[in-house]
Amino acid sequence: MSDSEDHSDPNHSHLSDTDLRVRSLESLLLDKGMVDAAALEALIQNYEHKVGPQNGARVVARAWSDPAYKEWLLRDATAAIADMGYHGRQGEYMYVVENTAAVHNLVVCTLCSCYPWPVLGLPPTWYKSAPYRSRAVMDPRGVLREFGTEVGEDVAVRVWDSTAELRYLVLPEQPEGTEGMSQDELAALVGRNAMIGVEKVAAS
Repeated sequence: MSDSEDHSDPNHSHLSDTDLRVRSLESLLLDKGMVDAAALEALIQNYEHKVGPQNGARVVARAWSDPAYKEWLLRDATAAIADMGYHGRQGEYMYVVENTAAVHNLVVCTLCSCYPWPVLGLPPTWYKSAPYRSRAVMDPRGVLREFGTEVGEDVAVRVWDSTAELRYLVLPEQPEGTEGMSQDELAALVGRNAMIGVEKVAAS
């Protein structure tokens, strides 16, 4: 076998080192019978297709489009979100805070990484990091600037600390010029970071 032959796996060549380590660990657990393959696949499919920020984006889009739903969402977020089929573990107790021209809301979990999985999926690494958890409370405007979000001095910044008993979701301001868009079009504009409060939603 010559030195010039390519022994790389073309199916894995695009994976990062972290992805490769995860694949290796997955294979090891399956080989040793410590994880059921069907259960693992069901879990992966659930988080890839049923749980994630696309769910939260649909909640936001409906609130922007339907005043009655928005009122319900702000009054009883758990029930209003469950009405759209998003409920379960890490989403049992929800509270929605609304961004306005006068108030910008930011969500953090100072103790660990409590996070509304049914509407946002799994928390990003930075959300779980000690620097974010501390600085979001001590210097929220500085944190926002690091995400490219400028908030005027006349705008109050409120920080909400999620717990195991209560998880927060930010209802971002609807961008100007999007009032005639469908809910699907609006949902496509809404990213995870806007529902945590570190970014705003842009019109396009």
